[in-house]
Amino acid sequence: VQLQASGGGLVQSGGSLRLSCAAFGDSLDYYAIGWFRQAPGKEREGVGCISSSDGTYYTDSVKGRFTISRDNAKNTVYLQMNSLKPEDTAVYYCAATKTGWGRDVPSRYAYWGQGTLVTVSS
Repeated sequence: VQLQASGGGLVQSGGSLRLSCAAFGDSLDYYAIGWFRQAPGKEREGVGCISSSDGTYYTDSVKGRFTISRDNAKNTVYLQMNSLKPEDTAVYYCAATKTGWGRDVPSRYAYWGQGTLVTVSS
């Protein structure tokens, strides 16, 4: 499967963005999809993920602000980001795994999108 992340941009603090992760070459129905981000000079960190059965997990820093959902008909997973903060500024990546529950561990994901930049101004 190939993944394409999109929807990044510049937004003011407190604003919202919705990122999309579109899949090509296979159906996402049986994949768990994770969202990760990497800020300049920092390691890649897990934001959250959605299982093939629509279970979700979020890292503490985004709980209550970010929501992951999937539209299997469009073969797309979304990351809705509300109440954005400057510390959310990063390149955001989506990743997929067909084996198990990837959660926030990058090595569990076999397929990665190219990343989309989110910049939150204060």
